[in-house]
Amino acid sequence: MSEECPRIAITCGEPAGIGYELVAAAAMRNHTAELIAIGDPGLLRERSRDLGGAELATPAWSAQAPRSAHRAGRLPVDPVPLTRAARPGSLDPANAGAVVTSLKRAVQLAAEGVVDGIVTAPVHKGVINDAGIPFSGHTELLAELTATETPVMMLVAGELRVALATTHLPLRQVPSAITAQRLEAVITALHHDLVDKFAIAAPRILVTGLNPHAGEGGHLGREELEVIEPTLERLRDAGLLGLVGPLPADTAFTPRSLEGADAVLAMYHDQGLPVLKHAGFGRAVNVTLGLPIVRTSVDHGTALELAGTGRADGGSLQAAIELAVELAQRRQHRPH
Repeated sequence: MSEECPRIAITCGEPAGIGYELVAAAAMRNHTAELIAIGDPGLLRERSRDLGGAELATPAWSAQAPRSAHRAGRLPVDPVPLTRAARPGSLDPANAGAVVTSLKRAVQLAAEGVVDGIVTAPVHKGVINDAGIPFSGHTELLAELTATETPVMMLVAGELRVALATTHLPLRQVPSAITAQRLEAVITALHHDLVDKFAIAAPRILVTGLNPHAGEGGHLGREELEVIEPTLERLRDAGLLGLVGPLPADTAFTPRSLEGADAVLAMYHDQGLPVLKHAGFGRAVNVTLGLPIVRTSVDHGTALELAGTGRADGGSLQAAIELAVELAQRRQHRPH
């Protein structure tokens, strides 16, 4: 790993969505790190032309080339060709294999230390599954590829960090998924990476309850009494003294509660992320914790309706690149 210039790989995501044009737009500005794209170089050039400026240069990337900070207008590409030409807004299962191959290639490069972090543009879960490839999300695939037992999804918007105890599950399956074993693993991974990747020496983590009013003493559900609180007590006894909760989710995100907090752990996807996205949509970053590699992503989907219009906002991808560079640099300077 180079001490001078981190190398960040960016997967371009669903070719019918806004990913390719956002990557092309990001490549039209300077960056402090070396950027490489993993995807179809022809589509990157096409999307850069759609943006109305000079065509992006997409030379083939070589791992042997010396590292250098990214300069606007030239983006080396590790090519993964599409099966069929992509049309903005028109999903095609024939290209789903290339999308998944790009992700696998990025993880391989990160696991081997060839790149220092990966940034992922949005994919479309539905079309990947329509192609006969079982896929529940980036987080789950990255965990499988890195043999990570408990990945943790966390979104970051400025100083607000919201992690999830469960991710892409139907709501009816959430209560049974919140076990003492899972909570302990998620909180341990969250605490570890706040220390290790975010350099927070003694993290203060607010933990929400599952039920309204955090169960109202058992009158609105018993998960808090039987699972969440005993788990928090065990972890506090083990030294994780900054755990606070379980708190009612409707008050955990008030300014007074958040004062001094380093992260909030919500029990399920739509308990925590609406608040985070209201606070910072378009500039928030999705970070996968618990992995042996650095991975960040955008806070939005493929936005098929915006594809090819030039109206997609690249703020979240820019923030994801910046955070990946920050986390990679912090790992470089970690004592060995």
